[in-house]
Amino acid sequence: MAKLKAIALNCTLKRSSGEKSSTDAMIDLLAKHFVDHDVELTETIRVADFNVLPGVSSDEGDGDDWPEIRKKVLDADILILGTPVWMGQMSSIAKRVTERMDAFLSETDDASRTPAYGKVAVCAIVGNEDGAHHISATLFQALNDVGWTIPAAAACYWVGEAMGKVDFKDLKKTPKQVEETAKMLASNAAHLATMLQGGNYPGMKPSK
Repeated sequence: MAKLKAIALNCTLKRSSGEKSSTDAMIDLLAKHFVDHDVELTETIRVADFNVLPGVSSDEGDGDDWPEIRKKVLDADILILGTPVWMGQMSSIAKRVTERMDAFLSETDDASRTPAYGKVAVCAIVGNEDGAHHISATLFQALNDVGWTIPAAAACYWVGEAMGKVDFKDLKKTPKQVEETAKMLASNAAHLATMLQGGNYPGMKPSK
């Protein structure tokens, strides 16, 4: 069976500046544990560096960078969608990514399966305020709606003290519970992706 590939979309609001974001740090933590299950993180895409146009199609025309990102995402077996917490919600960039995936619903194959069928999605969330549960609930609903499969314990998150100033990337040591959650997420996601790689959902023939 082919080695599993993961790709990460870092939906921080910050463009690349040579400095890692806390979302990068959480993605790196997951990548470390995915290695134990023979899963390779092929790339982390910082979406803010690209021109992902608003819309709900897979190609919004001239200047739209989403089609190339979309291709890379669908070439992988596992999607890590990383987002910071902003005002108790996912970032606007993460929201845009899910909006662009809405196009999957009209891109089904002859068995009514979207392009995301047979692929696994997990999320990496960081922030200094509450909101991780709300974000994971919203993200998983959106991702599952367009065909992604969500494994057990698929959200790894860290939120600091309310109104605090310490970021995840600045912690001297990853908290034990976060480390253990990352380890379980990697195990569950790799297990599920292996099963789906061995046989996709059968789908169904469209009604006449």
